[in-house]
Amino acid sequence: MLARIRRGWSRLLSGYWFIPTAILLVVSALAFALVELDSRLAADGRQVGFTGGPDSARELLSAVASSTLTLAALVFSVTVVVLQLASGQFSPRVLRTFLRDLRNQAALGVFLATFMYALLVLREVRGEDGTVDKFVPGVSVAFSFALVVLSIGFFIQYIHNITGSIRVIEIIDQVSRETADAIERMHARDAVAGNQEVGPASVALRSETRGVVTSVAVDTLLQVARRCGVSLAVVPRAGEFVATGMPLITVHGDTSRLGDDDKRDIRRSIRLMKERDLAEDPAFGFRQLVDIAERALSPGVNDPTTASQCLDHLHDLLRRLAERPLPPARVETATGDARVVVPQPTWDDYVALALDEIRHWGAGSIQIHQRMGSILDDLASTVRADRLAVLDERRRMLDARLADLPAVEQVSAAAG
Repeated sequence: MLARIRRGWSRLLSGYWFIPTAILLVVSALAFALVELDSRLAADGRQVGFTGGPDSARELLSAVASSTLTLAALVFSVTVVVLQLASGQFSPRVLRTFLRDLRNQAALGVFLATFMYALLVLREVRGEDGTVDKFVPGVSVAFSFALVVLSIGFFIQYIHNITGSIRVIEIIDQVSRETADAIERMHARDAVAGNQEVGPASVALRSETRGVVTSVAVDTLLQVARRCGVSLAVVPRAGEFVATGMPLITVHGDTSRLGDDDKRDIRRSIRLMKERDLAEDPAFGFRQLVDIAERALSPGVNDPTTASQCLDHLHDLLRRLAERPLPPARVETATGDARVVVPQPTWDDYVALALDEIRHWGAGSIQIHQRMGSILDDLASTVRADRLAVLDERRRMLDARLADLPAVEQVSAAAG
């Protein structure tokens, strides 16, 4: 249940609409509540807060509405420019970092909410025209001042946040922190490999659509496995693309109790989206950092220092994984011999993902050779013996790339 709530919350925050819409609805409800309060005060012959007449109230609220709408348009324009810059200069896969920034979403929400509040209160202001009684919602108009001050504060904060967020080290650090959190969730320190043998497959349930695996509802699969007395083995790992008709899950055991509703529940337990999500896919964080490093190492950019910063954070993430059990699959026992087996990346997979491509594209950089050599030496002194083979292999590959450097620089790079 907690995993399902976390996935739902992550999906809400991944869009740019939820927080602004929530703020807009709350402030709109507040507008109706304050107008109702002013109506009761007016029935007692009192006008509290704003003491001006209807014309003054209308002019004030009109100015608030027009100015905050301008601010909202400016925020949207700046955000689009920053997204274009981040996509072109760093990687298209880091855009989700900006879209999920709650401070930027809150700023847009406050501006739009102030605009809506001013309109809602403005429609309640009445002059002494015809048979309509004069009504100026003093408390409501006065509260618009507070919203304007709040909007100014959020605008200053937005400018500060957006100028800092386009610094490459801020992007790298944000991706690294989110990846570290995903590692804590998905790779427990006390994880047990379990018995991954499930026997020959009786049924292979195939995908009815296409997409990238972003999450697996293990709790749902466990319920089906208990109910039907079968074992379920997920075929694709989180982050892998599944084409229409490819196998999603293989069912092992007696499938006589497996009905159409069970098959539908099994398919729905694998969430397919257009792009990867970091919540249950720590390897996606590695991919983003590697992409930034590769872009920095391209001839058009030629920025090995940024690539070295990515390697620093990849080093930290690999160290977090070094002492954790990383079985090739997560095994959850349902009942008896019924199990749910979910594949996951191994230590070798993470090392290859973190180092291979950067080593290839950074072959001509002394800085990359030195930094990667120090990472391999440190990891080799940290991991247990059965994980040394992949590190030794990467060391041999790195040493072989010394030939790509001029002879005069090879000694410097090898010395580290």
